[in-house]
Amino acid sequence: MTIKIVLVDDQEIVRAGLRLLIQSEPDMQVVGEAQAMAEALTVCREVSPDIVILGLEQGDVEAARMFKREQPDVPIVALTMRQDRSHFFEMAQAGTSAYVPKHAAITDLVNAIRAAHTGQIVLHPSIAAVLVEDYRQRTQGLRETSDATHLTPHELQVLELLAEGTQNKDIAQRLGMSVRTVARHQASLLRKLDLHSRAELVRYALDQNLRKAA
Repeated sequence: MTIKIVLVDDQEIVRAGLRLLIQSEPDMQVVGEAQAMAEALTVCREVSPDIVILGLEQGDVEAARMFKREQPDVPIVALTMRQDRSHFFEMAQAGTSAYVPKHAAITDLVNAIRAAHTGQIVLHPSIAAVLVEDYRQRTQGLRETSDATHLTPHELQVLELLAEGTQNKDIAQRLGMSVRTVARHQASLLRKLDLHSRAELVRYALDQNLRKAA
């Protein structure tokens, strides 16, 4: 299956470089380009992309919100120069599925596109390091709040690793448990927190951290 991609960046030279790199992947095709989100929405109505790569440096948060209001089921891969956690949280709240720095290797972007296309939430390692420490502090706070008293220590560990973007098999290896046990903890977290998917668990964690930062 070919992943159809629309590029949104106000710099033509950036779009041209991305197009060349992406088109070299056998399972990807650039089907449209735009300089701004209003133009991108028009393009997306015509070509029905699978992924939008958002590279705007100004107004990207509002652009992401605008896009998700009209195209809620199309994942956004944010490609940005910024790596501060406040911007990441704003983009996550706006509905982006992946956050990739513009200095990242093309393999990182390609992997993020493929992962986002399958419904995963993607954190680049350069931003994950910042988020992990913040999340650990937030998790410590969770242990002291009434809404988390019903979570077990193992569930909190699994939730923390899910927030890092860690896959179940890697969580199992790091915590010394089976993949089936990790899946049970994840199911328990969904039930206790009244959530419905892995993506919602990650977003829950990020939202908790955002409220703490605010």
